[in-house]
Amino acid sequence: MRKTFTIIAAAALLSACSLDEYPYGFFSEGSFYKTEADAQSATNYIYDAINYIEYSRAIVFLGEMNTDAMYPKGDATQANKELDGWKMNTFRTNTTLYNFYKYSYITINRANSVIENVGAMAIDDNLKNRYVGEGYFMRAYSYFCLARNFGVVPLHLKTVRNLDDTLEPCVESLDALWGQIFSDLEKAMDLMSIYAVPETGRTDRVAAWSLAAKAYLYLASAKEHGAPQYADMAFDVEDYYAKAALYAGYVVDNPEQKTYGFSDNLLDIYDVEKPTGPEHIFIMSMDRTGDKEGQYSKISKMYIPYVAGGAIYLRQGDSDTFIVTHDGWSEYQTSTDFYNSFETGDLRHDWLFCSEVYDSKGVVTASLANGKLPYPFCRKFIDPQYSGDKTSTKPMLIRYSDVALIYAEAAGPTAKAYELVNYIRNRAGLAPLAAGLSKDDFRQAVWNERKFELAFEGHLCYDLRRFNLMHTDITAAKEQGLTAEDMVFYPIPSLETDLNPYIK
Repeated sequence: MRKTFTIIAAAALLSACSLDEYPYGFFSEGSFYKTEADAQSATNYIYDAINYIEYSRAIVFLGEMNTDAMYPKGDATQANKELDGWKMNTFRTNTTLYNFYKYSYITINRANSVIENVGAMAIDDNLKNRYVGEGYFMRAYSYFCLARNFGVVPLHLKTVRNLDDTLEPCVESLDALWGQIFSDLEKAMDLMSIYAVPETGRTDRVAAWSLAAKAYLYLASAKEHGAPQYADMAFDVEDYYAKAALYAGYVVDNPEQKTYGFSDNLLDIYDVEKPTGPEHIFIMSMDRTGDKEGQYSKISKMYIPYVAGGAIYLRQGDSDTFIVTHDGWSEYQTSTDFYNSFETGDLRHDWLFCSEVYDSKGVVTASLANGKLPYPFCRKFIDPQYSGDKTSTKPMLIRYSDVALIYAEAAGPTAKAYELVNYIRNRAGLAPLAAGLSKDDFRQAVWNERKFELAFEGHLCYDLRRFNLMHTDITAAKEQGLTAEDMVFYPIPSLETDLNPYIK
């Protein structure tokens, strides 16, 4: 679905790039928030912020590119080379980190505006609850992303209207920051309902349950594995595992939740023409008919290598059907070690990564074997109906299989947990997990399954971080002798700290 974010002139984005401008976009309350259409536009405007390319591409750079599964091309931007190589002394001025931080707060400010203003409007209660609930969800989602990457950050719970409003200190503790995330999610759950069918680019109560499950699991496993700073938080690990299982259970083991579920076929999950498929709990809204990047997507160009400067064809699964796509820019390159680490017969390897490409007649034109394909590339994000560089490929922020694996890891080796993991493995053509695993071994097996099921969707770095493995499993870190404390969080960008004396 195309989602063009309509706003009035007074609602134009106000960037943080200049000292003469306000740092966060907002609507002018004096001329807006009058009608139901205004409320809807303001809510759409929240989601618009995460579609900016500086944010959407950072999902991969912060979630996957900085691990050993993927690496950037040789002439990638300096900022992304620094992230890939864990050049710690450059991180305060790293533009990718700064843009991710900035757009997270733009999202938060727009969410605050909706919470404050739509909540006070005299409109239909169902619409009001939906939009305000989405505001709470997106504020929680943004702080969730900030907390995982930067640790304690400033907490803005009211709309920023002038520069002085931005001068907030960091929240006093991780416990307080995550407590606010959970509080916002509880409000979102209360206000939102479950969509009858998924709505591309928007969120509902199931998304709030899912994010709560992700958050509780993240904290429980980080503390259990002794991740620096998380280990000192005040909660009980087993209580948080139980809460993760509870909220994930509302999604995967709830007879009243019939909207979301497993896709039977792997290729259907990534079919660009099926954005409302049952796996898609929260997916971005880019569409090839958009006018500018962010409205449309170039994500497919990032994964696919440059082959011939034109159309290439890919085999559909193990069939004799071939579909067309453009070739790409070789930005996100698969490491050979990761490509070779899949189990033999794993369809997520055989169908979703390409070692050869074809012409329109199905004849191999480039492959790893003939040396014309520089690396095996991920084909999760392709659009056969592309228009030039414009595609409808969309980052998947929360999908059903992710939540199923969260439930399994949190619950441990229960019958339901085995059922969910084994469905995912069977769909990939693999045998079930060994029966009778201990809780620790089962959780380790589920954690490992995530690496292959969610490959290149922006999860691996965070899974390494919560298992306290960043410094042991990332080659660049080992080569530099980095510690777990070094890598647990990125520093808050200097463009923020230089302007805000309250951030230490």
